[in-house]
Amino acid sequence: MTSKTAPALERFFMHVDGKDREAVDGGWLETKNPYTGKPWALIPRASAADVDLAVRAAHEAFSSGPWSRMSASDRGVLMFRLADLIAANAERLADLEVRDNGKLRVEMLGQMRYLPRWFQYYGGLADKIEGHVTPIDKANMFHYVAYEPLGVVGAITPWNSPLLLTVWKLAPALAAGNTVVVKPSEFASVSMLELAKLFTQAGFPPGVVNVVTGLGQEAGEPLVEHPLVARIAFTGGNAGGRRIYEAAARQFKRVSLELGGKSPNIVFADADIDAAVKGVISGIFAAGGQTCMAGSRLLLQASIHDRFLDKLVERMREARLGDPNDPETDIGPVATEQQLAKVLDYIEIARRDGARCVLGGERSTRPGCTQGWFVEPTIFAGVTNTMRIAREEVFGPLLSVLSFETEEEAIALANDTPFGLAAGVWTTDLGRAMTLPKKLKAGTVWVNAYRVVSYLAPFGGFKESGIGRENGQAAIMEYLEPKSVFIN
Repeated sequence: MTSKTAPALERFFMHVDGKDREAVDGGWLETKNPYTGKPWALIPRASAADVDLAVRAAHEAFSSGPWSRMSASDRGVLMFRLADLIAANAERLADLEVRDNGKLRVEMLGQMRYLPRWFQYYGGLADKIEGHVTPIDKANMFHYVAYEPLGVVGAITPWNSPLLLTVWKLAPALAAGNTVVVKPSEFASVSMLELAKLFTQAGFPPGVVNVVTGLGQEAGEPLVEHPLVARIAFTGGNAGGRRIYEAAARQFKRVSLELGGKSPNIVFADADIDAAVKGVISGIFAAGGQTCMAGSRLLLQASIHDRFLDKLVERMREARLGDPNDPETDIGPVATEQQLAKVLDYIEIARRDGARCVLGGERSTRPGCTQGWFVEPTIFAGVTNTMRIAREEVFGPLLSVLSFETEEEAIALANDTPFGLAAGVWTTDLGRAMTLPKKLKAGTVWVNAYRVVSYLAPFGGFKESGIGRENGQAAIMEYLEPKSVFIN
């Protein structure tokens, strides 16, 4: 993965204190294109020394730089400028994301065109966070509550939707008045390095947004442990989230963790079957299963189980794998070599556990797919909720199908998981549509839909799916500290 010299590869640079930077020790990492399996770019391999420079730049900007004296309204103006720049550069950013993580360009371009809304929303919200006076019960006392930014925020982000999931952190953190150091995944850093340039163009002072690239142990851990970092915002796997939570606890840092899921997509016999089939496909296969909210457990009511499964398999046999830049492609490659191996391992685990493979179940050998990291869309039937593919997050194009008889059994199966990120319900029964979301232990519940997100809607998980919320007004409060003031 590491390379000191690769002149044919495009080089990208870290963004620290408003300037492009190489790593202090001159190290580089190759980033590979999942469609070809070959390196296409180089990113700096940061160390603790690079992280320290970035954090100190962010701390200086927060404590004494122009950002510290800027009004909330002026911060909002900068965020609106940035939104316009992102919109103007959406095509370029989408191209970079496709080359880095292999997702379909149509999906990435859609995300890039949606990103400005986050900065517009939080830019408008920046000067709407108001304190309040309390009717205090102490004689001769005046009391009020003010909300203040925390300081330097460390944002550690994943490879599956790099910019979208980073912006979910950046926009509310900046609107609240914090400064940020971003450590993107080493597998998909390039789009964030490109986005960092737009902050400078928009007029953000140096040090407000910094980006360091590198490995988790070499750059991520020093960021979490740096004494000048007040808060960590992380999206990723549960193992990494647990390590971050433990490390942050040693310094009592604030944290938000958006972690894994094993989300149930529940289809009742009264559902619109055609719509539900499309929703199930969108929930697990549209992004190659590489989303934390993927509907990776399909719960089918027994009376429609076989009919629904046949229709689903028939539809997925027509799915086109191939070049993610081709608008005719339905499913792109898995994003990393490590993830490819993990998905193939889980396919073998499912077979050993007794699940019945009704579609796929192997690495793709289709024309145009043999060079990259492609897995055939895979469906396992006859799954029980004790099998590993029903309990552990695979993060790939693998769907586990379970059967249930009654609504009560569906709820029990859906909630019988260590996760609680999302759930889908497909029904035409209005009563069920209104009552079932209350009974499902998940941070987001969709009824007759799946994978719908918005800057207006809080997103996060129950149980082992995380701590805290992103998006909506709830998110900006995650980046503010209430201060209580008494005046005699």
